[in-house]
Amino acid sequence: MLLAVAFAATFALLGVGSGSTGISDALQHFFSRSVGGTSISSLQHKTQAHPQDAQAWRDLATAYEQKHRTQDAVGALERYVKLRPKDTGPLAELASEYQALASDQYTNYANLAQQAQYSNPAQTFAPAPTTPLGKAFSSPTGLQDPIDSTTAASSSSAEQTAYESYQSSVAHAEQAYQRLSKLSPNDVTTLFQLGQAAEAANDLKTAESAFARFLKLAPNDVDAPQVRQYLKAVKAQLKSQAAASAPKKSTSK
Repeated sequence: MLLAVAFAATFALLGVGSGSTGISDALQHFFSRSVGGTSISSLQHKTQAHPQDAQAWRDLATAYEQKHRTQDAVGALERYVKLRPKDTGPLAELASEYQALASDQYTNYANLAQQAQYSNPAQTFAPAPTTPLGKAFSSPTGLQDPIDSTTAASSSSAEQTAYESYQSSVAHAEQAYQRLSKLSPNDVTTLFQLGQAAEAANDLKTAESAFARFLKLAPNDVDAPQVRQYLKAVKAQLKSQAAASAPKKSTSK
């Protein structure tokens, strides 16, 4: 179930199925940039020698992107946007790179989860934990093989780390889109992407606001029907959360 939810979030985050938005459109503009024959090492030296040179960081980010070194590109772009916080192009680029990073991290997480299942198939067929046999099976001193238990614990730790990395990248993508939305409050593409990123990060209030504003600004946009579906789903999740957190009324007389 967790894998399905995470995959659905990633699917939405990358904008698959959207006619006018998504990662391909957001990344398209910077693949046309080039830093010529300048090597990454020389660009690194330039940024070290001139850390306040925004263009040097921009060029280094482009070089990393062309080599598909996403994590390094994110670091360089973060330095650039700190120096040029109102430059919307690189900020959108940064958000897209965080999306790409989240996609890679989710794939890693899914692979680790699958490997863990294959390496410890006994867990799949374990008795229900509420039964006496299930309690013995799940007990550290019970029926579990100590080697299998150690392997399972290691796999679980790796899965947790991978999933936390994914969540971190999703959150950073949302933050970048929030900053971009403040600079361009009427840009419906940014609102679409902010809504998707916020929903993936489980920031449902922000997602609701972004989707609602999108529909207010562009009710006849090609993506409006899809956004209405997203907004309906987000509102349903918010309603469900509110119901779950509401105090239960006592039935005693």
